[in-house]
Amino acid sequence: MAKKKIRVLVAKPGLDGHDRGAKLLAYKLRNAGMEVIYTGLRQSPRQIAETALQEDVDIVALSCLSGAHDHLFPRTVECLREVGMGDVPVIGGGIIPKEDIPGLKEAGIKEIFTSGASMKDIVSYIQSLADKDQRTVTTEGNKP
Repeated sequence: MAKKKIRVLVAKPGLDGHDRGAKLLAYKLRNAGMEVIYTGLRQSPRQIAETALQEDVDIVALSCLSGAHDHLFPRTVECLREVGMGDVPVIGGGIIPKEDIPGLKEAGIKEIFTSGASMKDIVSYIQSLADKDQRTVTTEGNKP
């Protein structure tokens, strides 16, 4: 039986125009053997959810540096539920005050990685999430 690569949607919700960290994460995830779909800048939570559905992703990784994470991250989780992707884990990252993290987790965000988080730790966390998800078997992809 062929094994499936982990499919990660990396998304920048809202009006945040800084995507260096998101692009670096996408690069690191690809190097770890994952398939990455990057939405680009200025995506609405609805657009992110629809892309997640169309691409049949295993995990959604959100990045926000604008300070709108308290609205955009929970709204993305809601939109994912609305399109039937409520079981897809969502993680977030960016410039997020520690006092905001409990509320984000209560809203359905699995984990928050603040500025300066290790890319290695983020990749490992995504791999551990995928290992818990029955749809994803490995990061090795389809090898003969």
